Amino acid sequence: MVSLSVNGKAHDIDVDPDTPLLWVLREQLGLTGTKYGCGIAACGSCTVHVDGEAVRSCAMPVSAMEGKKVVTIEGLAVDGVLHRVQQAWVDLDVPQCGYCQAGMIMAVAALLNATPKPTDAQIDEAITNVCRCGTYPRVRAGIHHAAANA
Repeated sequence: MVSLSVNGKAHDIDVDPDTPLLWVLREQLGLTGTKYGCGIAACGSCTVHVDGEAVRSCAMPVSAMEGKKVVTIEGLAVDGVLHRVQQAWVDLDVPQCGYCQAGMIMAVAALLNATPKPTDAQIDEAITNVCRCGTYPRVRAGIHHAAANA
């Protein structure tokens, strides 16, 4: 049994402790906004926040989450109000296919929490998520838009 705090709610999950957090979120908790992309923590589609830090959940064993607070894309908005990064994505029509965007948004939200007004160099260093559609210029514009609307 593993005890988790996900999006502000406590969960006791009967699962192998080595199960990746991604699969617990998707299969046991039904939080399917977090996506599977590569399974080796390279692409970032599975990015969630763990105690405020961006973490790739496909390579994180659920047992490592004991006593930590996990936030998924479903928990980023508060009281029905979109997070400023989510709103920037809407305002600028950032995604194309959208598959990677939940992970991208979570990575960007963590970046802006740590660096409220990032430079392009800081964005390049921090945001290593892969977008097959190549919307990187729109992602960068969305980051700057969200930073300006803090």
